[in-house]
Amino acid sequence: MKTRGEQFAGLTVALVTPFRNGEVDYALLSRLVEWHIEQGTDCLAPVGTTGESPTLDHEEHERVIATVVETARGRIKVMPGTGSNSTREAIRLTKFAKRAGADGALMVGPYYNKPTQEGYFRHWAAVAEAVDIPIVVYNIPGRTGSNILPETIIRMAEQLPTVVAVKEATGSLDQASQIICGCDLTILSGDDSLTLPLMSIGGRGVISVVGNIVPQDMKAMIDAFAAGRVQEAQQWHRKLFALCRDMLGIATNPIPLKTAMELLGRCPGELRLPLCPLDANGVQRVRQTLVQYGLLPK
Repeated sequence: MKTRGEQFAGLTVALVTPFRNGEVDYALLSRLVEWHIEQGTDCLAPVGTTGESPTLDHEEHERVIATVVETARGRIKVMPGTGSNSTREAIRLTKFAKRAGADGALMVGPYYNKPTQEGYFRHWAAVAEAVDIPIVVYNIPGRTGSNILPETIIRMAEQLPTVVAVKEATGSLDQASQIICGCDLTILSGDDSLTLPLMSIGGRGVISVVGNIVPQDMKAMIDAFAAGRVQEAQQWHRKLFALCRDMLGIATNPIPLKTAMELLGRCPGELRLPLCPLDANGVQRVRQTLVQYGLLPK
């Protein structure tokens, strides 16, 4: 079935923000973008949860978006995070993403202040009215403290034409099914380990954390299922599962991921407080996960 927002189907990677000595390493950020282009990643989502957006100041947030878009030069789609718990701030960030040349905007549900369902709708309606850019709703109650109900998302689909997709991170296939049954939005997994189950009910891909380290494998699973090669997709799911689980389960994202990227020589493991490095036991757990996957020697 054709869905609105299917330009974002496939593999979007929730890009890390590399830090060096407390500052954003923009040169390394550009190299990461080039690497993803080489790997065949479909889209990048900088300055999201994985990009530690809550600890970036406004200037850094905008410069990261601009750097990724400028490096991409149309060779890969870019969908930066522009969400906020302030609607005015979300509008400002989304307007910047539009001016910078982004292909879309990933907007997390307002966090901490826990809007009513009517407040959620009005939040997205205000942004959609202010900025003409495709918007992907990011629903992650575990981070925001509140769930955007399927009825509210279906209402957005009916009344807000620029809302085109949902990053579904509730962990509930029932909620995803209700949205799929009620509207034509493209549904993207917000949990790496649930990508294949979500695609089995009509999802079209993932906005991935693990894609920072194995984008070709994640894309292979998505492409296999989309082509009807279900058994092949299941084999990829079984291979990827432990890696997906541990990158999101050993500690808060992106702590394990940045640890893994440092162990693989891809990126410093530096984080910004209040996120802090793993202890020696945690690092060893990440190392063992990478060894078991075949990314590091035994």
